[in-house]
Amino acid sequence: MINVPKVDKKRIVIVGCGFAGLTLGRKLKNSGFQVVIIDKHNYHQFPPLFYQVASAGLEATSVLFPLRKIFQKYDDFHIRKSEVKGVDTINNQLLTSAGVVDYDYLVLAHGATNSFFGSVQMQQHSKAMKTIAEVIDLRNNLLMNFENALVAEDESQREMLLNIVIIGGGPSGVEIAGALAEMNKYVLPKDYPELKKIRAKIFLIEAADRLLNMMSQKSSDKAKEFLEKTGVKVLTLTKATGCDEHTVFIEPGESIRTGMIIWTAGIKGNVIKGLHSDSYARNGRLIVDMYNKLKGYENIFALGDIAFMAVDKFPKGHPQVAQVAIQQAVTLSKNFERMLHNKPLKEFMYKDLGTMATIGKNLAVVELPFFNFQGIFGWFVWMFVHLMSIVGVKNKLVIFINWAWKYFTYDQSTRLILRTKGKS
Repeated sequence: MINVPKVDKKRIVIVGCGFAGLTLGRKLKNSGFQVVIIDKHNYHQFPPLFYQVASAGLEATSVLFPLRKIFQKYDDFHIRKSEVKGVDTINNQLLTSAGVVDYDYLVLAHGATNSFFGSVQMQQHSKAMKTIAEVIDLRNNLLMNFENALVAEDESQREMLLNIVIIGGGPSGVEIAGALAEMNKYVLPKDYPELKKIRAKIFLIEAADRLLNMMSQKSSDKAKEFLEKTGVKVLTLTKATGCDEHTVFIEPGESIRTGMIIWTAGIKGNVIKGLHSDSYARNGRLIVDMYNKLKGYENIFALGDIAFMAVDKFPKGHPQVAQVAIQQAVTLSKNFERMLHNKPLKEFMYKDLGTMATIGKNLAVVELPFFNFQGIFGWFVWMFVHLMSIVGVKNKLVIFINWAWKYFTYDQSTRLILRTKGKS
């Protein structure tokens, strides 16, 4: 058993402390419940800025915040760093690598992982950006390619090492493409003056007919225009059919030689053993009702990326974005309070606050409920929204200073290759 004090309170166990888990935990302060948070990391991470870590614009610590510091003043909150192994729904127990923990209510907010749509080659040879470990690995390999290009045996090998292929034209793909294009234009000539005559080539591949499918056609067209102005070669209506270590194969029968494949094309839910198979929808998401209650269970809930709630406006489930996770967590926290007082529960209603993506300095597309705009104003709005969303005053300050320094100097100060022992 996991050592958690027994008290005369109902116990809520939260699995995962991303946007949903963190928001729910904060909202349950002084709620009358005992709260146990289970996470395989001891920190909360901010994925919207992962692409800046991957492109050496921010240090990883800027987008991470210790969980214990967040909840250190919360009464009857307990954090256990542990990996979930399964659920015993009959005995109301969560099975983890550190032991078993009993629950009265279980909230699954453990998010999603990469989906390579069955391609073993893509999984093996591409770099993803779903965790901070993946992002740091991507950055290390990217910088190593630049170093190796300096000592390449011939021009063909040098060009291959400098080619970057990004698969997936959603926000993550668009933002990492824009960041790498800026790095290619302003940073590489200073760091690697020997490579001035042969620059990195960045390819963005999207199977659909446009980028940013969740946004309007105007925003999509503007994003493509911005990217192409920065030097990115955008290939829409193009499907990546496979790859090997140094080649991406695309339809119809063509290929791109590359030293870096970045995967941003798909995600799927993290599956937990012990739940009914009919509780799962496609891509591993958990089917929930309008109260985020898991199908087939009375005391298990799911939030955020892992939750599949089909409604008229979103028949394929809500978009897997931070605002959905946050709003679901807020509604559920209020429903837990209603449960304590035997009041009827409130259904979840998603309020779309807007969508945005940045392509680089002074370039962004923003869509608010009643107002759409692009360019420099959108870029400043994007920066403000993301800065305010970061946990911790110190982190906000560090990121702001980094952004200000980069804005005026076109420089980034974190181009370090850091590897564990045994890797070169």
